[in-house]
Amino acid sequence: MSFYGWITIAAFLLCVIAMTRPLGGFLKRVLEGEKHILGLALGPVERGIYRIAGIRADKEQSWSQYALAVIAFKIVCFVAVYALLRLQGYLPFNPGGMQAVAPDLAYNTAISFLTNTNWQSYGGETTMSYLSQMLALTVQNFVSAAAGIAIAAAVIRGFARRGAAAIGNFWADLVRTTLYILLPICVVLTLFFVLEGVPQTLLGSITASTLEGAHQTIALGPVASQEAIKLLGTNGGGFFNVNSAHPFENPNALTNFVQMLAIFALGAGLTNMFGRMVGRERQGWAIFSAMAVLFLIGAGVAYWSEAHANPLIEALGVDPSAGNMEGKETRFGIVGSALFATVTTDASCGAVNAMHESFLPLGGMVPLVNMMLGEIIFGGVGSGLYGFLLFAIIAVFMAGLMVGRTPEYLGKKIEAREIKMTMLAVLCLPLVMLGFTALAVVVPEGLSALSASGPHGFTEALYAYTSAAANNGSAFSGLTANTFWNVTLGIGMMIGRFFVIIPILAIAGAMAAKKTAAPTPGTFPTDNGLFIALVTGVILIVGGLTFLPALALGPIVEHLAMLRGTLF
Repeated sequence: MSFYGWITIAAFLLCVIAMTRPLGGFLKRVLEGEKHILGLALGPVERGIYRIAGIRADKEQSWSQYALAVIAFKIVCFVAVYALLRLQGYLPFNPGGMQAVAPDLAYNTAISFLTNTNWQSYGGETTMSYLSQMLALTVQNFVSAAAGIAIAAAVIRGFARRGAAAIGNFWADLVRTTLYILLPICVVLTLFFVLEGVPQTLLGSITASTLEGAHQTIALGPVASQEAIKLLGTNGGGFFNVNSAHPFENPNALTNFVQMLAIFALGAGLTNMFGRMVGRERQGWAIFSAMAVLFLIGAGVAYWSEAHANPLIEALGVDPSAGNMEGKETRFGIVGSALFATVTTDASCGAVNAMHESFLPLGGMVPLVNMMLGEIIFGGVGSGLYGFLLFAIIAVFMAGLMVGRTPEYLGKKIEAREIKMTMLAVLCLPLVMLGFTALAVVVPEGLSALSASGPHGFTEALYAYTSAAANNGSAFSGLTANTFWNVTLGIGMMIGRFFVIIPILAIAGAMAAKKTAAPTPGTFPTDNGLFIALVTGVILIVGGLTFLPALALGPIVEHLAMLRGTLF
């Protein structure tokens, strides 16, 4: 560990804090249909889209209508992506001559990108044509991220409105988010990446001669544009197989820092949007503070772990101050890799600039725990905020039980229906993560895909299903996905997305219909340090009670075995 490393983490958090309020204000203006800086230039485009699509932006939907619109849109996306991947061998912009994607892989990839998971059971430069990368995958990066922000806006309206039957219009939210938020920022990010050396071309691969006289094929393509939305939309799907560890995706330390900021930008901004929309900005900062505390804990543990060398490597005479550089790029170093791993799994991004499987056991446990908690630490665009609100409901429910009062949040009573929907959304994730892991480590089809045995092999399986259910998409690189894994991971992705979306929209609908009660001396405040401590404790306790046995079988026992000289 070094002073420079801790300064890097602190500087990153300060930059996130500086972005939060301006982005929150802009997000609110866009999603509430208020005047904003881009409205004059892009307003005619928005209205044109409504006319062509037959959308009435002023006609709002109930929570069930909103949910049905989301599901219908996702079904169309699945069919379109699956068809494009299966037919890519016959379609243009395919200079590498890529053939049709196998049915199980096309199914897995289509679900992966429409759920904003971006799990990749393939190498991008060796499997996907340029058209598939652009029209299938990059388009889904935009609309899946936009759908997440739209759902978050609908949920916030549910908490902000009083006696209302509607929570917004999904189609209008989707268009506004894509047109005014994602596209403009991605144009700027794309130009920045191109300036830093990231390719953006439709030309085919080039052949280079090495110093030894051999020939090497170097893949190119429209990388910068996909890179921008992959990060801003917390998608994570890389153009190349090694993702942001590839120098064409992430050339230097500056792009690495900007990529991490892009991952957190909108998730942090949505906390401020929440405070503005409910009329109390302090509420948003309370949520931000709880997320920041959890982020610092994870980043600190990951950096501390990776700054130490493997004891067995130290025994060979290697300088322990060099830390664990296995699986990391020298241009990012220990802190740049540990911080990136923490950020990308705090958010449901899944982009990686180092191989998580090569982290030491406790360092690799940090990304795993981040995902197990539901990736609510700033989180994916939209999903992080509404996932956090589920834990906020549990926290105020527990506070109500302790003082003998009906729990309230933002002046609205939390009743049986809201608690049932909350528990359904919270419990579906460990059911998928632990249930499918248990299946995979006992059936031959599951075991055959693992590259390691013992606790490390168990962690490979646990990480994969945790990543799928949490809609993250990162993986331990030793896993070789086969048909069994592609099918079960696809199921896990769908459950992890839709079994959370539907209950949280139901909660939003119920909350929107309620009246707001005036605060009394017995009202539990939800914008101060006590609430921050309570909700942080609830998140850690719920996660600890649920996942500690599985962690004990994986990274914890692997760490103890490593100290005794055993590797897996």
